[in-house]
Parts: sequence; structure tokens; C-alpha cells
Amino acid sequence: MATPGPVIPEVPFEPSKPPVIEGLSPTVYRNPESFKEKFLRKTRENPVVPIGCLATVAALTYGLYSFYRGDSQRSQLMMRTRIAAQGFTVTALLLGIAVTAMKSRP
Repeated sequence: MATPGPVIPEVPFEPSKPPVIEGLSPTVYRNPESFKEKFLRKTRENPVVPIGCLATVAALTYGLYSFYRGDSQRSQLMMRTRIAAQGFTVTALLLGIAVTAMKSRP
């Protein structure tokens, strides 16, 4: 019976190169998107989300301004409006994700 020799890897691991995984072909982006390009693309895909975000910010800003002026009734109304706008935004996000998932199906 022969004794097995020490196991020596064929190719040593090089930290400067990514590992090669069988069956995986990583996508290399030749032209990566800038923040502005990605924002515009996402806004075109689901335009309701930025509208909901702007409505949330507007309600919050006006509510804080009313609170500062001492108009507590208006401030409370704007805080409730902000909650509704946040709910609208989250719903728009979830519907956008669902539509995108349905489009990617064969």
C-alpha cells in the first residue's frame, strides 16, 4: 500500500485576482452607471415612488413649520398626512418590486 504524498494545490491562491468558481460567470460592467443615470432609470421604471417621497417631505416640512408657529391642530394634521404619504410610498415600492419580478418571469 502506497502512502499518499502531501497535497499541493495546482495553482496557488492570488489575492489580487478573484477566485474562479466553476459554473459562475460574473458580469463585468463595461460602462457602469453613475448615480444620476441610475436615479433617472429607476424613476422612469417606477415614477410613483419619488412622488411619494416628495409628498412625505412636504408634509413633514409643513407640519414642523406649523408646530414652530404654534398651530398644533395643523401640525397634527400634517403629521397624519406624512404617515399616509409614507404608506403610499412603501406601497408603491412593493408594487414596483412585484411588477419587476413579474416582468422577469419567462
